[in-house]
Amino acid sequence: MSGSIYRMKSIVRRIVFYAVGLFLTGQILQGLQVSGGLQTYIVGGIVLSALFMIVKPVLSIVTLPLNIITLGLFSFLINAIILYLLTVFVVDISITAFEFQGFTLAGFVVPKFHVNNFFAFIFTSVVLSLIVGFLRWLTKK
Repeated sequence: MSGSIYRMKSIVRRIVFYAVGLFLTGQILQGLQVSGGLQTYIVGGIVLSALFMIVKPVLSIVTLPLNIITLGLFSFLINAIILYLLTVFVVDISITAFEFQGFTLAGFVVPKFHVNNFFAFIFTSVVLSLIVGFLRWLTKK
C-alpha cells in the first residue's frame, strides 16, 4: 500500500513540476504561449508528464546510436519532439518563432537575434529542462 502512495506522490510531483516549468518558461521565453489559464497549465503538466514517461524512453532507445555519436546532445532534439507533441495534444499551448532580445552580464554580451520555429522548440526544451531540473534539485531529500 505504501508503495502505491509513494508512486502516486511521485506522479503528482512530476505533474506539478512540469506545470510550474511551463509557466516559468512562458515567462522567460516569448515563443511559448499558453492560453486558458491554470487549467491549461495543469493539463499541459499531465500531458507532458505522460509524454516524458511513455514516449521519451521509446525515442531514447530508438535514437541511441545518434545519442552516443553526439555525446548526448541529441537528447535536446528528443525533448523538442516531445514539446511538439505537447502542442499537438494541447491546442492552447503553442511554441512559435520569436526575437531574443539579448543581454549583457559581467562584460559578456549576447546580441539580439531571431529564433526560428525549429530552434524555438530547442530553446524551449532547454529552458524547461533547466527549470524542472532545478525544481527536482530543490525538493531532493
